[in-house]
Amino acid sequence: MAEKAADTSAENPWPVRVLSLKIRDYVDRMSPLWVEGQVVQLQRRGTTAYLTLRDPEVDMSLSATISVHALNAMGSPLLEGARVVLQAKPTFWERRGTLQLDGRQIRPVGVGDLLARIEILKQRLAAEGLFAPECKRRLPLLPRRVGLITGRDSAAERDVVENARRRWPAVVFEIREVAVQGSTAVAEVTAALAELDRQPGVDVIVIARGGGAVEELLPFSNETLLRAVAAAATPVVSAIGHDVDTPLLDFVADARASTPTDAAKLVVPDAAAERDRVTGLRGRARLAIRHRLEVERRILLTHRTRAVMTDPLAMLTPHRVQLATLRGRATDRIVARLERESDRIGHLHAQVRALSPQSTLDRGYAVVSHPDGRIVRTRDEVAPEELLRVLVAQGDFGVRVVGATDH
Repeated sequence: MAEKAADTSAENPWPVRVLSLKIRDYVDRMSPLWVEGQVVQLQRRGTTAYLTLRDPEVDMSLSATISVHALNAMGSPLLEGARVVLQAKPTFWERRGTLQLDGRQIRPVGVGDLLARIEILKQRLAAEGLFAPECKRRLPLLPRRVGLITGRDSAAERDVVENARRRWPAVVFEIREVAVQGSTAVAEVTAALAELDRQPGVDVIVIARGGGAVEELLPFSNETLLRAVAAAATPVVSAIGHDVDTPLLDFVADARASTPTDAAKLVVPDAAAERDRVTGLRGRARLAIRHRLEVERRILLTHRTRAVMTDPLAMLTPHRVQLATLRGRATDRIVARLERESDRIGHLHAQVRALSPQSTLDRGYAVVSHPDGRIVRTRDEVAPEELLRVLVAQGDFGVRVVGATDH
């Protein structure tokens, strides 16, 4: 037979009795230890008390036995639902295949211990950012449907529903009644939260409970519930207890209501106040529009009474006068300039006429030139029998040189 579990196989298995004995031997080697839990069952039989310890975080429990004398040493009676720490030695009953605890000492978990543990959890969650303001979601102005998680037939439910309907009569609730204290509170509240969070018509979820002792409000400082609230897609309102009660749910939720009645004020508006607000805004809008129209009317009247509006051509009159003046001045300058230029042209014309060869010809002079056009200036430039051209005032003619006379 195999000595160790790793040496077993399909061909060489351990019988059940061997496995049970191995587990018993292993458990017997464990040292006594302290374990914390919530007492969910307690029975006294003679000198021995039988109890069941449950982990409030998860649905898991262990049976335990302890002497009645050890119970009596606690001072105050042990009741179901109390949180305790138990010093015990784990034992394994191989015939039944069950594990249980053999108790030696038992102590109640005091309020101070609970508050210290809550404070440690608070600091850890704060360090993770679960309390950060930027993680908070805004509540809707007018939710289509309000999810409400509360105790069964509780005053908190009536406070929330009645006050909400008094403020907004058309509000619709999706109510989940669950255990709000005890060993099943965390599981039931978490399940109800997940169910409401999945419904598309629920726009906000209220978790409400009346006041109570620190031990009774412990489920609302449970890490499992707090992380479920932080992960929810729907905004969550915490309405646990009274002003003095501050479970950690108040820090994780998107909004905190001091009481269930205050939660109704957070999730729905006051119809009367909103009606008065709309009436006031409508009156202010009417006054603002009326004032604006009056201002625009005065501005329009001011524009209409201006001279330019009563006689639109009046604004053109000074421009017309200026244009006529400029045109007259331009005309005068052009006329004067033309007269001066005309006089100058006359003088130039006279000078040209005086200097023109034609005037000389008109006085009886003639111009004699060779056939090639060269002007004859001296007698030495002509030869006998040479044909010359003579230009006079009224035309020209040809001459022939017949001789030369000496002077």
